[in-house]
Amino acid sequence: MDPNQVWQTVTDVGLRVGLQVVGAIIVFVVGRRLIELAVRLTSGALSRQQVDPTLLRYVGNFVSAALNIVLIMAILGYFGVETTTFAALVAAAGVAIGMAWSGLLAHFAAGAFLVVLRPFKVGDFVTAGGVTGTVREVGMFATTIVTPDNVVTVIGNNAVFSGTIQNFSANPYRRVDLVIQAPHGVDPVQVQRILKERLAKIPNVKIEPAPDVELLGATLAGPQFVVRPYCHNDHYWQVYFDSTRAMAAAFGEAGYPPPATVVATRAAG
Repeated sequence: MDPNQVWQTVTDVGLRVGLQVVGAIIVFVVGRRLIELAVRLTSGALSRQQVDPTLLRYVGNFVSAALNIVLIMAILGYFGVETTTFAALVAAAGVAIGMAWSGLLAHFAAGAFLVVLRPFKVGDFVTAGGVTGTVREVGMFATTIVTPDNVVTVIGNNAVFSGTIQNFSANPYRRVDLVIQAPHGVDPVQVQRILKERLAKIPNVKIEPAPDVELLGATLAGPQFVVRPYCHNDHYWQVYFDSTRAMAAAFGEAGYPPPATVVATRAAG
């Protein structure tokens, strides 16, 4: 065979393949930009309709995944690969992967239910999947929660949906639970009165319902009182610590020894 002819053939084939590769790269880059634009336009349209942020992110992830699959099939078609055959292979692979990764599909289905049923939304403070924190994102397969100590925690949607969910942000207020151990010799009626007066002056404590101060019982150390101011979840810890300081100050002004606080609190942000 003529070496010049072989070289010419190799050059022609290399040039054609090289142009196809360059074209595929251009299609990929342009396609990615168009996908990002489509996701932004979709998110913007939903935002103008005041769609919940949780649903916004979920739809954005779904649109991005679907368009990326279309882009890959378009690039394969550009190289002459039969996309119908590829689609059949993808379907067959999907069945095999689905059987192997049934848990992943369970997370996907649970994510859809979380978006539809909406037990919580982005920004809510919850306990879900054994984790307590603020919801950052409900994704296609996992939910991201930021704990109060600023740790990002990713939980599979199925673990979230199949377990108990506590939403601390769903109601307009919540209760701060404190139990104080008073010394012997205090006047229970006076203690109730001065504590209620002090609690009512704490910033962000709800006027309605009014704070509860009740005699819980008597122990060998003295009487115990339950103290329950109400506040919004955002102000939980501020009200909690202000209440402990207010109780100590109230006992001091009344001439009593400082009380011991028995913590009886739930998770808070």
